Amino acid sequence: MNRNLALLVLAQGLLLTNNICFIGINGLVGLALAPRPWMATLPICAYVAGGALMARWVGRHQLRFGRRRAFQIGLLVALLSCALALGSVLQGWFWGVVAATLIAGYYNANAALYRFAATELVAPERRELAISWVLAGGCLGAILGPLLARESRSLLAAPFAGAYLLLMGVAVLGLLLISRIDFPALAQPQPGAGGRPSAELVRQPLFLVALAASALGYGVMNLLMAATPIAMGQCGLPFADASQVLQWHVLGMFVPSFFTGGLIRRLGVLPVMALGVLLNLGCIAFALSGQDLEHFLGALLLLGVGWNFLYIGGTTLFTQAYRPEEKTRAQGLLDTGVYATMTLTSFSSGALVTTGGWQWMNWASLVPLLLCAAALAFLALQRRRSS
Repeated sequence: MNRNLALLVLAQGLLLTNNICFIGINGLVGLALAPRPWMATLPICAYVAGGALMARWVGRHQLRFGRRRAFQIGLLVALLSCALALGSVLQGWFWGVVAATLIAGYYNANAALYRFAATELVAPERRELAISWVLAGGCLGAILGPLLARESRSLLAAPFAGAYLLLMGVAVLGLLLISRIDFPALAQPQPGAGGRPSAELVRQPLFLVALAASALGYGVMNLLMAATPIAMGQCGLPFADASQVLQWHVLGMFVPSFFTGGLIRRLGVLPVMALGVLLNLGCIAFALSGQDLEHFLGALLLLGVGWNFLYIGGTTLFTQAYRPEEKTRAQGLLDTGVYATMTLTSFSSGALVTTGGWQWMNWASLVPLLLCAAALAFLALQRRRSS
């Protein structure tokens, strides 16, 4: 692994430290401050909604400022949003927390492009391995995110306020890392040669299937993960148990990244994505079998591994769907779809778990998974016919 890629792996780890800590605390902060219980996950919803609103904006900034400067801007936004969240929690201002996480969505959408930037740091034949290695950086977040959330619970007067203070330090560290990476210049479209229209890009079967796998897989994962701390609290399990479950879940999301790229090269991208769907179905079966710590732990672990296969597979498949001059625009379109789906599931998560309950939510997750399976089957059939 070259130096630039290694630094990007560490930057990805800090992104996931931020994201997992946000998932672990924002639902509980929301539950404590929200005017209504069903609003508990609105801070999580705002985080991904911010990503959806800003994904295409982020793509334009990448093209205008270049990878390094654009990533630095994202980290400065992360620093600002954590400061706003800290002040809002100390003041007991629920809508301030929602505004802070909405702003933080820019950082989330911005840093989501680390996986695409990784492919520019290696030879073309190693791009799936580069994607896997960068996403493997999430293992750092799996350890630090829950630890930071747990240990900062009583750091300041308001519960979990200290987490936002520590996340400001995480953003500063990310800035230092990104500043030391030498990214190659992005291809600038020539006048009149900006590539195909967005509508034509989106109509490609490759684009649609990659979007379905990435968006629906991420949506199901987000739906169940965001609700887990609340659901476990409803079952009488302590926050320390919820922190442990999230930690194992995130390890399941990112530890497989060390070999997912190799699996894709050996088996093909569609079989690996199909395996991701099967693992998600296994998660639902496990979750429906009981509500003890072991059931939450096993379900979320399977959910994490299934997400890994779908997301890395979808990203790898997507790199075949655009030309060099279409890169940043196509990536913005994909992430807009992913974050829009995550916004819907984040909002639904709080409402479903506080009204319908944990089991009903798992039954509802079958619908997007079956749609994802249908999309994979469609592309496999189309490829078989064309060959």
